[in-house]
Amino acid sequence: MKELRVTSNVENIPSVKNFVLSELENLGCTERLAMQMKMAVDELFANISFYAYDSGTGPVTVQFDFDETSSAAVLTFIDEGKPYNPLEAEEPDVKLEAELRPIGGLGIFLVRNLMDDMLYEYKDGRNILTLKKYTLVPS
Repeated sequence: MKELRVTSNVENIPSVKNFVLSELENLGCTERLAMQMKMAVDELFANISFYAYDSGTGPVTVQFDFDETSSAAVLTFIDEGKPYNPLEAEEPDVKLEAELRPIGGLGIFLVRNLMDDMLYEYKDGRNILTLKKYTLVPS
């Protein structure tokens, strides 16, 4: 498992994306799957940066692993911010016109639809959100 520790600041999104993309490149994944993971990183890290810490910023650990048994890329975000389970977020009504739709919720909706599995737990004062993409097969 590889790990990156950064501060929850949107200015760190490029570093997190580069970390994840480098690991995906090492696996020889397709450009399409790399794009999906990149979009997930954008959305989730931005959410952590804007909403996790009432004081502004805090530590975030991003872990990347590859499960050879299931051919899954496993990406985990860990923060010490206020508890928030994105899996309990109400799904937005995407059939409504944009100007009628309430702000928020589209990012999590997007990530849920891009990933094959998402798991959340709050443990020892930390939010732990794990994403899995099962269609990765190393070349």
